[in-house]
Amino acid sequence: MTTAPTVSASGLTLRYGGTAALDDVSLRLREGITGLIGPNGAGKTTLLRVLATAVPADRGAFAVLGHDPGTTAGRQEARRRLGYLPQNPGFHLDFTAFSFVDYVAILKELTDRAARHREVRRVLEAVDLSDVRGKRIKRLSGGMRQRVALAAALLGDPGLLLLDEPTVGLDPEQRMRFRELIAQAGESRTVLLSTHQTEDVAMLCHRVIVMVRGRIHFEGTPAELTARAAGRVWSSAERDPGARAGWRTGLGTFRNVGDPPRGAALLEPTLEDGYLLVLDGEPAEVASL
Repeated sequence: MTTAPTVSASGLTLRYGGTAALDDVSLRLREGITGLIGPNGAGKTTLLRVLATAVPADRGAFAVLGHDPGTTAGRQEARRRLGYLPQNPGFHLDFTAFSFVDYVAILKELTDRAARHREVRRVLEAVDLSDVRGKRIKRLSGGMRQRVALAAALLGDPGLLLLDEPTVGLDPEQRMRFRELIAQAGESRTVLLSTHQTEDVAMLCHRVIVMVRGRIHFEGTPAELTARAAGRVWSSAERDPGARAGWRTGLGTFRNVGDPPRGAALLEPTLEDGYLLVLDGEPAEVASL
């Protein structure tokens, strides 16, 4: 039996002046982690802001866990059921980790002080920050600050978690730790993860959406995106002028993506190779709703 989607969106369109930040976007999200990738200006952040009810779309409609954010009551219910980690969380740097998350909890209408503080302690423990909950945010590392923001997004055990570039600026060890937290979060809820890191998508996501210029150009599994580059990645001693993309590797050879010449030494494709082909204007492949 197929479960109802956590998010169901149809025809979302939003323009800023003459630019279509979202251009007739339709999608369905279910439990698990969906990666949202695309170049700068593709509309990823705008889509997350619309789904988080931070900004309204000009046209189109969507539902979050059965609630219609187009109505006042539906918008309030949707906000209670979702968690949002924006690209720039807007920390009050003199707050402690506990007081910042508590402040967000108040904004989310958790009014009973004792119950609210239990919830704040729960989410800080979930992101492994119990030991530094009394430390001021300005004294925390970048990785710890991101975990504070994730704790705030986890308040109320939301059914939908929207994460905008959560691993940007983190060192490899911090990124690995954050991936672990995102994977845990995706075990029991729907997560939409916007990122420029294709390795995050390859390691974490059950599905992937590629956006270009406000439209969805691919939707499917990471394996399906990788398969688009099957037989289209090859190695050569010099960059092949006919390649759509090519770069020198640490081995001194060139990795080329595109239409290989006859007899080329083919390489195993990666998700990034498939992504590059989508960006380069390959025909759109969008899952039907």
